[in-house]
Amino acid sequence: DKEVRAIFLRLFAQLFQGYRSCLQLIRIHAEPVIHFHKAAFLGQRGLIENDFLTKVLNGMAFAGFVSERGPPFRTCDLFDELVAFEVERIKAEEGNPPKMIKHVRELAEQLFKNENPNPHIAFQKVPRPTEGSHLRVHILPFPRINESRVQELLQEGLARSQGATPATRGDKKCVVPAGPPVGMFICS
Repeated sequence: DKEVRAIFLRLFAQLFQGYRSCLQLIRIHAEPVIHFHKAAFLGQRGLIENDFLTKVLNGMAFAGFVSERGPPFRTCDLFDELVAFEVERIKAEEGNPPKMIKHVRELAEQLFKNENPNPHIAFQKVPRPTEGSHLRVHILPFPRINESRVQELLQEGLARSQGATPATRGDKKCVVPAGPPVGMFICS
């Protein structure tokens, strides 16, 4: 699963390399608007006639990508690092499948570590039922619910949540690295 995701991560990093140099921040409105200059992106990469990339850039998913990843100051992730710093490595690996596979495995490992930051926590396996367990009758009746106790617990939870400070996320925001300019990536 992680290796397939790493392959797509690399693919989109290659596809959108240099996209940050074609972002325009428009500050006319109270809330800044980020615009992607598609013609400049396609022209500088020599892909004006590329029907596939043109359709990708015109899609709603790419518009969401630009609005989410366009701000110059936000939390950075693995994709930002790939687009900004791994350009030459990805380009060099195009003709060398073993190096490409090694890089995919490294990315998959990073994705795994991002999703499982505490490797010492082990998941318990559910034991298989013993033979003949389905024949035993050991069904206990469901206990009756005490309505007044449920209401007390709900009130206690509400009181605690109203007095608690809102939880904040620990992600640090930083200036998103721009990476190399689009003109470097002239594709065939």
